[in-house]
Amino acid sequence: MDLIERTIQVGWQHRVLFTDHVFDSGNPMLRDNLSRDEQGSSRRALVVLDEALVAAQPGLTVSIESYFKANPNAATLAASPIICPGGEQAKASWATVADLHLAIDRYHIDRHSYLVAVGGGALLDMVGLAAATAHRGVRHIRIPTTTLSQCDSGVGVKNGINAFGKKNFIGTFAPPFAVINDFQLLATLSPRDKRAGFVEAVKVACIRSRAFFEVLEREASGLAQFNPDAMRKLIHRCAELHVNHIATSGDPFEFGSSRPLDFGHWAAHKLEQLSNFSLRHGEAVAIGIALDVIYSRRAGFLAAEKAERIVKLLNGLGLELFHSDLQREELLVGLEEFREHLGGRLAITLLRDIGVGFEVNEMDAGWIRESIAELAERFKP
Repeated sequence: MDLIERTIQVGWQHRVLFTDHVFDSGNPMLRDNLSRDEQGSSRRALVVLDEALVAAQPGLTVSIESYFKANPNAATLAASPIICPGGEQAKASWATVADLHLAIDRYHIDRHSYLVAVGGGALLDMVGLAAATAHRGVRHIRIPTTTLSQCDSGVGVKNGINAFGKKNFIGTFAPPFAVINDFQLLATLSPRDKRAGFVEAVKVACIRSRAFFEVLEREASGLAQFNPDAMRKLIHRCAELHVNHIATSGDPFEFGSSRPLDFGHWAAHKLEQLSNFSLRHGEAVAIGIALDVIYSRRAGFLAAEKAERIVKLLNGLGLELFHSDLQREELLVGLEEFREHLGGRLAITLLRDIGVGFEVNEMDAGWIRESIAELAERFKP
């Protein structure tokens, strides 16, 4: 066999920064990140804003335009910020991505320019996909504006939209140029949306850090009341654990089937679909985690006392642990869809202990149904 084979390694710098009032003219964080590559002598920036965020903070568009005027050496604002629907609507169709491609072309955003997304996780996913596929990759800066996206999705390397009734069927792996978490952008979130992000902290604590789980237990009361200091600590540590996993797991682009950060997600993805996305992603993940925790206990993997601590924490944070669609038989189809999404054999993360996840390659349908019945008995309204 005549063969030429080489190993190609690419190094990525993944930066997650934390600040307050990122668009205050005197705040250097965005300016410094836009200008940190000296090659970009003609840097341009195109900003995409989440429609719901603009409605909640009507002065934001003016603030962004003023910021670029006050910092002309950072980048030229190519056009007024583009306002797009957020939530799952942002990910419902390729048309939204195509509209951004058109804007990238119209405003001459090249590979040394920036597409800046300001919004929740769904908007970031969609804009990230547009950035990754225009010119084979435009520099992308994420500014997440929900607890969930600042903890989890906004600090990752995945982009995507939904298709064929499946979550994130179309997507890419493309690390952003920078992620900037601005705590002040959370101020106008509804209590429901603030709470939904807590579940990703519980998730990563369950599979990665017993110490972080114990912090969450101690601060559960303050978090349930949205204490700012408690929320800042949660977001920072959760983001750190997610980035650590991406950087050190050995499989940041998920070439294999193992996805421990998707603990609780096989059922969550299907629940979102079955509820016609009336369930927020974080709300669905809370139920999915509770289901897999009860399953881990019933299968003999997780001690009953440990399982109860996790369920108690989720409930204490104000997260609902049952939804009527959980009892639909179609939920079990989610296992096969999850396997297809992994691109190989089924790989589900369960728990041996708090902070200790492990992988199984099959789940017993009877035990799943029994676990659902238990959640219904305990938490059904």
